[in-house]
Order: sequence, then C-alpha cells, then structure tokens
Amino acid sequence: MSDTKMNNGNTEAVVNGQKEPNKEIRVWCDGCYDMVHFGHANSLRQAKALGDKVIVGIHTDEEITKHKGPPVFTEEERVKMVKGIKWVDEVVLGAPYVTTLEVLDEHNCDFCVHGDDITMTAEGVDTYHLVKKANRYKEVKRTAGVSTTDLVGRMLLLTKNHFHQGSAEYAIEKEDKVLFDNVMNKTISKCKLLLSGSSNMGQDSSAKSPWTGCSQFLPTTQKIIQFSDGKAPKPGDKIVYVAGAFDLFHVGHLDFLEKAKELGDYLIVGLHTDPVVNSYKGSNYPIMNLHERVLSVLACKYVNEVVIGAPYCVTEDLLDHFKVDVVCHGQTPIALEDGKIDPYAIPKTRGIFCLIDSSNTMTTERIVERIISHRLEYERRNKAKEKKEVEAFEALQRAKLTQKAG
Repeated sequence: MSDTKMNNGNTEAVVNGQKEPNKEIRVWCDGCYDMVHFGHANSLRQAKALGDKVIVGIHTDEEITKHKGPPVFTEEERVKMVKGIKWVDEVVLGAPYVTTLEVLDEHNCDFCVHGDDITMTAEGVDTYHLVKKANRYKEVKRTAGVSTTDLVGRMLLLTKNHFHQGSAEYAIEKEDKVLFDNVMNKTISKCKLLLSGSSNMGQDSSAKSPWTGCSQFLPTTQKIIQFSDGKAPKPGDKIVYVAGAFDLFHVGHLDFLEKAKELGDYLIVGLHTDPVVNSYKGSNYPIMNLHERVLSVLACKYVNEVVIGAPYCVTEDLLDHFKVDVVCHGQTPIALEDGKIDPYAIPKTRGIFCLIDSSNTMTTERIVERIISHRLEYERRNKAKEKKEVEAFEALQRAKLTQKAG
C-alpha cells in the first residue's frame, strides 16, 4: 500500500518508506452526483490538485433510493454529466455507498477525497469511516452557497431571490410564496398545488443543516480563474460561438456543446444575463443566477471560454472581436428580440450560422417538471437528510467539547 505526501507543491508516492516520484497518484472520489452543479465540479477540481488522475465512483439509482430517496437524474445521465467535467479522468458506475479499501485497491487509487460535510447511510453510518480509519482519506472545502437541496427548493418554491439585482443581488432570505400564472402548463391550479405545504428546502438562512442549508454563494475572480483554463485560441484555430442561458447545466447542454466543439477547435459560450433570460423564459427562470451559470459552463471539458453577459443579439463587434468562424444554435425555439428581431440575423447574413441537432431532448423545463411531479418524495428525502446531518453535526460538536475538556 502506498501513502502520499506533498513535496514543493508536487505529490509523490511513498511505498514502505521509499519515495516513488514518478508513480502516478490516483485519487478516488465518489457520490451520487445528482443534478451535477459547480459545487461538485469544484470538489473534483480540488481533488485533481492532490494527484494526477481523478477516478469518480457513482452510486446506482437503487443505492441512492435506498439511502437518500429517488435521484432527480438517472444513473446514465449522472455518468454522462460527470464524464463531461474537465477534471475527471475515469468514471465507475456502481460504487458502494460506503467506501471500502477494496474499492480503492481495485481501481489502484491511493486515497479518497470528499468535501468537509458528512454523508451517511440510511442507518446513520459515516460512509467514509473505513477509509478514514485506514488513513486513506483527505478532505477538501465544500463550496458554500450551493447544493442539490437548494436547487430543488428554488424550483419547488418558484422564488426569484437567486437573481435579485443591485443591492439585493446577494440576498438569500426566502421571499413570500407567490403564485405565477404562467408556469409549466399555464394553470394556476398547478401552482397552488406546488406551493401548498412546501418546506424551506434549504432556501433560506433558517434552514437547519450546516451543510445543505443555503448560505450565500459569493463569486470571486479567483474562483473564475480556478475554473478557466486560461488559454487563448492558437493561430489558425477555428472558433465556434454559441449563446444561451445554460440554466441548471444538464445532459442536453453537454451533448449540444460536444457537437458544437466538433465544428471547430475553440468553443466560446455566451451567457445571457438573468433579466434577459427571464424576459424569454418567464416565471422564475433562470433557476441559477449568472455567476453560478458561468462556473457550471466553465467546468465543461468542451468549453474554452465564456462571455459573461453576452448580448442577446449576436453583434458585428462580438464576431469581429473573437474572430468567430461559426455560430450555432440547437433545436430549441429562437425567441425574437422585442418580438421582431432575429438574434442570429448578422451571422446568418455572413453565412456562418448553423443549427445543431444533438439528438438529446432534455431541457431545463423538463428537469423542473421532474421535480414538480415528485415534489412530496423530494421533500421527504431532504427533510430526512437534514435531520441526519443535524444529528451528526451535534454529535461532532459534543465530541469536540469533550476533547477540549479532556
């Protein structure tokens, strides 16, 4: 068995007290990876910094349902999403819910990495207790301000506080439940059903769990730099430009971006601002605000650059500035600006516009429909999860106090 240590910022293996500087350090990460978001990606980015290769184990739908409740995405969708993250080297489906030494050895991994929150089985057992005991476990910082629980809550409560502007831009308190008349099937009765009895679901600062209760996500330039590859296009590169909301980044987006990247060498994604997205999507869209959507898209291995707050209508200046060779759009309807202006008029005039068919019909709206149709199941799941986390956190606090008094 090998151990690892850091040497001038580089990881090297140590076997039986002897250095193995050329040995590849393989890092194991595992989890549900349901509704993969930039918090998951940030954890994997930090794991990659501790070694050479990141191997991600993903739990099956059956295992997740047993321990947490039904996942939002199928195991096939979750595998595809994790494979699309730029810091992931290998993906293994069927990872056990409790991480074992046998799993690490089977995949030649030196140690396991997880965030500094606790995950537990249905029986309340720490899923990493075996690797912790064997000293083959490392922790990275959890990304504050985002969790699957929080995102599900935004969809169920139909709140808009996640994209407030101006002085209220970073407010996280839950706003009053409001009935929207134009949601989903455009029936007010569905909204009433949706809102009746909904819990906080991690939406406000009073949520009890120290891990899934939502704190503020505060974007920084450092975080964007960490997610960006920082590479400019090389001379002669064919540059492809796409634009959109890319809200709740999902497998439909992933397949579309893969197809777009195949048309050139360097892919630029323009992200519309929250008010612009809301103007053509309506309701409480986007579910994720612009800062969150930037990191979600930057984590995709097909994306080279992101334009933050791209104009809805593709302009001459944008095409010339980035030296764009191809502009593409998927199969979703193209909304006209002010009901009359084609946002792709200029690239069409230049003869550089094309439509892409990724053959994937997933949309952000379909994800919301899944959540709504399983509302009670997800609320029960998250309440049970929060209860276990609170109990575990309180036990940790008691243990620390006992140790101090010791």
